[in-house]
Amino acid sequence: VQLQASGGGLVQAGGSLRLSCAASGRTFSDYVMGWFRQAPGRKREFVSAISWSGGSTIYADAVKGRFTISRDNAGNTAYLQMNNLKPEDTAVYYCAARMVPIGSWSSRTENDYDYWGQGTLVTVSS
Repeated sequence: VQLQASGGGLVQAGGSLRLSCAASGRTFSDYVMGWFRQAPGRKREFVSAISWSGGSTIYADAVKGRFTISRDNAGNTAYLQMNNLKPEDTAVYYCAARMVPIGSWSSRTENDYDYWGQGTLVTVSS
C-alpha cells in the first residue's frame, strides 16, 4: 500500500489542524492505521492508531483528549484531527499502516508498521 500524508502547516497555539493520509494500492480496510511524529532532534514517537473498522483507537498520553484519529474506508483515507495544539506538538507527522491478524491490532511500536507515508510538517507557534 502507498500512503500520502497531507494537511500540515503553521498554526498558532490553541489552533487546530486536520491531517489526512490517503492510501492506494491495496484494500484499505485490511490495514491498521497509525500516526507517528518526529520533532527536531528527537526520536519518532507514537501518536495514535485505529483498528480496521475504526471501532477501536489508542492515543499517546501527550495527545489524549486533544487529538482524534478516524478513518473512511470507502474513501481510503485516515485522518488525525488535532485541536488545542501546543508548541510541543511541532513535528513531522507520519502515517503508517500494518497488516495483522484479527485480535492483535494495537501497537505503539514503529517497527510493527509495514508501510509509511512521506510525512507532513506541523509547526505550532507560541
